[in-house]
Amino acid sequence: MATRRVVVTGASSGIGAAAVRLFRAHGWDVVGIARRVDRLEQLAAETGAEVFVADVTQAADVDALRAHLAAGGPVHALVNNAGGAFGMASVEDSDADDWLRMLDVNVVAVKRVTSALLPLLREGAADSGVADIVTITSIAGHVPYEGGGGYNASKFAAHALMGVLRLELAGEPIRVIEIAPGMVKTDEFSLVRFAGDQARADAVYDNVPNPLSAEDIAAAIVHAVELPSHINLDLVTIKPVAQAAPHKVVRGALTPRRPQSQQTQG
Repeated sequence: MATRRVVVTGASSGIGAAAVRLFRAHGWDVVGIARRVDRLEQLAAETGAEVFVADVTQAADVDALRAHLAAGGPVHALVNNAGGAFGMASVEDSDADDWLRMLDVNVVAVKRVTSALLPLLREGAADSGVADIVTITSIAGHVPYEGGGGYNASKFAAHALMGVLRLELAGEPIRVIEIAPGMVKTDEFSLVRFAGDQARADAVYDNVPNPLSAEDIAAAIVHAVELPSHINLDLVTIKPVAQAAPHKVVRGALTPRRPQSQQTQG
């Protein structure tokens, strides 16, 4: 079989960058997508991946991405990883603009990129027998929590989007895979959520022995798309052992629930 090609959004850091590295280690052709040119250039130099600068919340950028990819042939897998959380205020007090940002990047951008690349994924399925759409959601898309209103809403929507897409593509050799992580410690997720407050971001993981890493989620992504073509992992929920439930963390034994100001979801 010829080398397969995967497109990874949100590739400049965290889970996206880890997925690019692992796919390259497994011999895939990889196109990493993100907004930050310097981060992408570093990743390309490190891994040999192709990179493309685009903001997936902008229709013109996604159109340019589709044209660029089409010139290079079929796409065999898409990893919708770009996303984010902004703020942790209550539904009453949160900023509606933060909600719009989360819905845009966590839901509308996933739809936009998926729609744009489906013709290329169909070519990939014809080429290799199967193609994959992997979307990184969160356990926040399955269980709500205080302060998570906008993020919960966007990830619940992304979960629903994947369910509908799976039904609509039934009968085609395209697998739709949702990966829903719990607490993943990366350099930027909580830092962005708390508007650059490093102390508050670090405190999220204070009582969590061995939180998940970006590499853990990348391993699940690559495993899912490298399974035999008749196997579909519809939904993979991944939590650290310490995260017994979305709101409960253990350190050898059950511990009291952490203060609301320190709660987070993956």
